Amino acid sequence: MFFQEPELQYEVTVEEPDPHFAKLLQQAIGGQEGEMRVAMQYMFQAWALPEGYEEYRNLLMETAAEELGHIEMLASAVTKNLRGSSQQMSEDAQETAATAEAMTGQSPRQFLSAGESAMPVDSNGAPFTGNYIVASGNLAGDLYANVMAESTGRTLATRLWEYTDDPGMKDMLSYLIARDTMHQNQWLQALETLDDPVPVPASFPQEQENQEFNYTFMSTRREAQPDPEYPWTQGEAPDGKGQFSYAAEQPGDGEVIAPQPSPMTNDTPNRTDESSDSSD
Repeated sequence: MFFQEPELQYEVTVEEPDPHFAKLLQQAIGGQEGEMRVAMQYMFQAWALPEGYEEYRNLLMETAAEELGHIEMLASAVTKNLRGSSQQMSEDAQETAATAEAMTGQSPRQFLSAGESAMPVDSNGAPFTGNYIVASGNLAGDLYANVMAESTGRTLATRLWEYTDDPGMKDMLSYLIARDTMHQNQWLQALETLDDPVPVPASFPQEQENQEFNYTFMSTRREAQPDPEYPWTQGEAPDGKGQFSYAAEQPGDGEVIAPQPSPMTNDTPNRTDESSDSSD
C-alpha cells in the first residue's frame, strides 16, 4: 500500500532553464545508475523476503519509497529546465553554428512526445529496463548490489553537480548526493548484522567446494610469476574461514573441442577431404 503527499521531498528550483541539462538529468531518472532502478530494486528485494526478516523488509521498503520521491524531484527538475527555455533561435543565433549545436542539446522526444517534460528514459532516450534491477532472493547478495547501486548513483550525481552552474540544481543534487552517502552506509551496516554475509550464498555447505581452489588467487599470466604478496594472495580471508594462497598458473586440462551435434540440428557443411580434391 502506498500513500501520496502533494509536495516534493526536497525543494527543486531552476534559475536558468537549460534543455541540455534536462537531457543529462534523464540519466538520473531512467538510466542504469538512476532512481527508477534503485526504487524498483529495493521493492522487489523486499517483496522476496520471508517471515522473520521484517526489519530488513522495512528498511528496503522505506528506502524504496524515498527513491520514488527522488524520481519526482528529478522529473520536476527536468520539466523546469525544459519549460521557459528558448524554443527557437533568434536571427543572430542562426548565424552561429556553435549556438545551433547547443540548441540540439534537448532530446527531441522531450518536446515531441512528452510536451516538455520528463520521461522514463536515460540521457540517450533509451527506455528504462527492468534488466537493471538486481533482486536475487538472497539478502546478502542483494545488499552488496545495493552498495554498488548507490555508489554509482552518487558518482553520477556528483558529475551532474560539477556540470551545472545553476544554484537550484546544485542544491538539489547536493541533497541527493547526501542521501546516497546515507544509503551506502545503511546497506553496509545491514551487511554487518548478518551472521554470514560472505560467501554468498552462505547456506551452501562449504565442504562441497573444491578445497584446493576456494581461497587461491590464480594468475592468468602466460609465464609464471612469483607470488606478489598482495593482501588477496596471502593471509586470512575476510570471511575468517580460510587462508589466501597464490597459484602461478591455472590447473589446465581437457581440449576445447565440441562434441558432434545431433544430425537433425547439424547445419555444418560436410568437409571435403584433400585426397578427393586431388583426385579431381
